[in-house]
Amino acid sequence: MCEVAAEVRIGDYRFFSGDRQGAGVQTTSLRKGENVSLLTTRTVLSVAVQGLSADVSALLLGPDGKVRGDHDLVFYNHPVQDGVSVEGAAVTADLPRLPADVHRVIVVVSADPLQPGAVFTRAPQLSIVQNRATKASFTAPDFTAGETVVVLAELYRRGDGWKVRAVGQGYASGLAGLATDYGVDVDTDPEPSTASLPAQTRTTGAHSASVDLTKLERQAPGLLAPARQASQALANGGITGRKAAVYLILDHDWHMEELYESFAVQAFAERVLALSANLDDDGTVPVIFSSGREPFLEEIRLDNYRGRIGQLHTQVDWGWGNVADAMRRAVSHYQESGAADPAFVVTQVGDEPWDKAEVRSMLQNTASLGIFWLFVGFGRGKLAFYKNLNASASATFTNVAFYNTSKNPGSVPGERFYTGLVDAFATWMRS
Repeated sequence: MCEVAAEVRIGDYRFFSGDRQGAGVQTTSLRKGENVSLLTTRTVLSVAVQGLSADVSALLLGPDGKVRGDHDLVFYNHPVQDGVSVEGAAVTADLPRLPADVHRVIVVVSADPLQPGAVFTRAPQLSIVQNRATKASFTAPDFTAGETVVVLAELYRRGDGWKVRAVGQGYASGLAGLATDYGVDVDTDPEPSTASLPAQTRTTGAHSASVDLTKLERQAPGLLAPARQASQALANGGITGRKAAVYLILDHDWHMEELYESFAVQAFAERVLALSANLDDDGTVPVIFSSGREPFLEEIRLDNYRGRIGQLHTQVDWGWGNVADAMRRAVSHYQESGAADPAFVVTQVGDEPWDKAEVRSMLQNTASLGIFWLFVGFGRGKLAFYKNLNASASATFTNVAFYNTSKNPGSVPGERFYTGLVDAFATWMRS
């Protein structure tokens, strides 16, 4: 992750967005949608973003406008592919080296998803440099709709040559929206150190996690790394092979809006889905949105998880989170399903509930139903009620735990995240 600055140094060459380098070279200032011809040579596209931590990446696209495979996403964890490389705030495309089946290269700028509320307002700036001279520059119009990802420009073939087009398209749907348009599998928690391990086995310390993740590997390979982390946490808790129906309740209080728009809630849901792949073989997690009105129940699955939360939450009104009603809806669904396995209800909370007495009543009434409640706190609100549920010996709930991930669970490393998620649940299962 880097703070993208206006100055970029490539080797011993330094340039700035909008600069003109080289005597007698005229810089073309592009407007959105305009294009300019390029020399078929090494081309550097440098990005400058003011006041926002952001990542620069590139996508290599085939003739159908889609990536040829997941390797065509070039970013800080995979910085070189077929003549295109990313270094800091610059994308370099060695145009003569690009394979014939690469028809376009797009330059992408994405806001840091670990910063709640991080959206583009002032547009990124772009400089296109060839032969040590700035060929063209582009500043997109400013953004006003909560965009977290911007496709800034595209290089594309025209006859035997290349052109660059100023794009400036923003996505309020984040990386999920980008994935939908270009066919890339966005892994929100990449683990290069574990990606080469067999899909079904990972070993750490004295515990061994061995879970069949064949279905996940086939339907959602982007979730393999977090699924292995979840598998290890379950092994460490001594419940490998145990089954449970996993539910997810999401706070849809108005103060959570930024975390939905910044992809943080989507990433959290994906991690829960990866955990579910170890506990429940149907590849589906019922999702209940807690808002001021009737709880909204849908599901997230291995075959539809990309961008799913962003699609669903727009159908739900913002309001003061009605946690007790959402809990009641989860209990009803679980009982109606006729499941023989216990239920593990991951309940994300961003603030104190206004219906505290009802929440306590729900916890007491479900203690004998085989339901475990994990309240996961993240957001900007106060969470003292959930923290103190088991603080008093006279008010101990054996089927309840609280896990505080601070403002954003995405900032918690995968292994530590899953340990916090399953520790108390594993103790409850063993008892």
